[in-house]
Amino acid sequence: MSMRIALCTGQIPFANGGAEILTESLAAQLRQRGHQVEIVRIPFRWFPKEEILKGYLAWRLINLEESESQRIDRIIALKFPGFVASHPNKVTWLIQQFRQAYDLFGTEHSYLTNSPEDAELLRSIKRIDQQTIGESRHIYTISGNVGKRLRRYNGLSSQVLYPPPAMDGRFYHRSYGDYVLSLCRLNRLKRVDRLIEAMTHTNTPVRCLIAGQGEEREALQKLAERKRVADRVEFLGRVSDEEALELYANALAVYYAPLDEDYGLATVEAMKSQKPVLTADDSGGVLEFVRDGVTGYVLASDDAPGMARRIDELYEDRHLAEQLGMAASQQVAAITWDAVIEKLLLP
Repeated sequence: MSMRIALCTGQIPFANGGAEILTESLAAQLRQRGHQVEIVRIPFRWFPKEEILKGYLAWRLINLEESESQRIDRIIALKFPGFVASHPNKVTWLIQQFRQAYDLFGTEHSYLTNSPEDAELLRSIKRIDQQTIGESRHIYTISGNVGKRLRRYNGLSSQVLYPPPAMDGRFYHRSYGDYVLSLCRLNRLKRVDRLIEAMTHTNTPVRCLIAGQGEEREALQKLAERKRVADRVEFLGRVSDEEALELYANALAVYYAPLDEDYGLATVEAMKSQKPVLTADDSGGVLEFVRDGVTGYVLASDDAPGMARRIDELYEDRHLAEQLGMAASQQVAAITWDAVIEKLLLP
């Protein structure tokens, strides 16, 4: 039976990352199955701090029970603070909460402090999240890592529902080439600088291709020059879908070692292309797929020489790369849109 479904997600104007890609992909998959779908976005700002709760309030004030005298059958809440929206048939598939108020608080990646004002703001965010996510008919998270945070900070239980990549069904494998690929947004949390550091310790002529854009690109290019590996590190900028598929298909391995990642679609994309993944022991959701020595390698985040040794091993032994890549492909074979949508549309 066809349903009218609203997908609710926060949006930072002009930003387009994994959450936005996932939302668009879910909408397309639901439409292919005959449902009417609308993506509801409200711009979200976290600076100045006074804007945060305004964004939460905006979601609570809108009425999503009907549109043009027609009932909206279900809302599916995704990225914060979309889950604050009220609806009698709300399902939350949690991509991300406001991490600066949670696991990133007290680190260099959060601008919230221990001031009395910020302490009250933190309490308000956690209280609102607990109440509004708790109103959901079903609560899913995109990874066990996100689910653990939800349970730890808000006391809410959830079920893991892994999202497939937007290009699921189009990934392919061609060869184990001469380069390690990094394909992600270039910001500090993605820690692409650790890959460049590793390149300074390799003994083989392996290359490094870095695809993606972000505020760290210039700093990363300067790092490659300073470390004297710029001749083996190439920055590709934004790449098309077809280019991304080809880059994955011919890579020796894929590097993806962000700090405590929510999920990490790049991991699943790499594995669906039969590539081993190089990651770090504090990379969060990525570790739900990368098993050390089985589907890739897990190293300490600051172990550049160790990362280099693993890269050299793969370069010198393509059979090993193939063995890990095949296991990686099997690891993610069950992640499909059919499985996701069956769960999201349960009564």
